[in-house]
Amino acid sequence: MKRAVFLDRDGTLNIERHYLHDPDQLEIIPGTGPALRRLMDAGFVLFIVTNQSGIGRGYYQESDMHAVNTKMVEVLSADGVRFEKIYFAPESPEDESPGRKPSPKFLQDAAAEFGINLAQSYMVGDKTADLQCGWNAGVKKSILVRTGYGAELETSDPTTVAPAAIVDDIGAAADWILNDND
Repeated sequence: MKRAVFLDRDGTLNIERHYLHDPDQLEIIPGTGPALRRLMDAGFVLFIVTNQSGIGRGYYQESDMHAVNTKMVEVLSADGVRFEKIYFAPESPEDESPGRKPSPKFLQDAAAEFGINLAQSYMVGDKTADLQCGWNAGVKKSILVRTGYGAELETSDPTTVAPAAIVDDIGAAADWILNDND
């Protein structure tokens, strides 16, 4: 069984842009590539799990999201980063969606498809839904990054985020994961 790190996209790996759909607007958070590479070097498999409600709301097309993802993969590949799969939920929050976070479906799908041990894996994100997705899937730890909406969430809802590890950014999340020996 493999260990994985499941990663939110917007606000976690890249600078939060309201309904990011233009690859030219993609800006990777500094240090992301080397941090993800360290996780891979330690034997973790990487996945992106992202809610993309802008598609369901009609703000942009699924092809726009794929263009952003393609550019992200291309940019991060310069650091030797490889994602096993990118899972996305295109539905708006008002629509029924089996995979939309906080649903654990995509993590469970990855466990079945790629032989992932969820109890030895991690979920990293900047929103409550990211943390809950990890908790609902039974990951070892959900980690809140203070990038994106994370710092605001830490301040506005400390009770909800209390069970999570809280770190500054993806580099600090990688450090936390690599030092988690319990």
